[in-house]
Amino acid sequence: MARFVRVFGLHQPDRTPCGTPVPTSEAHALGELAHEGELRQVELVQRLRLEKSTTSRIVTQLVRRGWAERSAAPDDGRGVLVRLTPQGHQAAQNLAAARRARFGAALERIPAGERDAVLRALALLTEAVDEP
Repeated sequence: MARFVRVFGLHQPDRTPCGTPVPTSEAHALGELAHEGELRQVELVQRLRLEKSTTSRIVTQLVRRGWAERSAAPDDGRGVLVRLTPQGHQAAQNLAAARRARFGAALERIPAGERDAVLRALALLTEAVDEP
């Protein structure tokens, strides 16, 4: 596992495994926001499985980059909604394209007859790690 983490670049928090110079945590936040359109910041905390303060710093950085904007939740004076700007949507699309290219290239290097088994093993590993 440690070798996989290193080879895949998961130990480099300042760039995604596909080589994009964006912190992995920001890339995950962009992906969640691109998928949902907008989220309450507390929902983003849950989806990213990070602390509130860490998620707040990530959102602040996305806002600084011009990729996201915050607004007050209409039904909760303390709630914060986060949504992507047009530049944020473009950044999310660029990251998704780089991710597809990297994962696609990796899968192409696996013999065709073994790809399903590898994908199933990854799903099983994810489920096992996700258990409380």
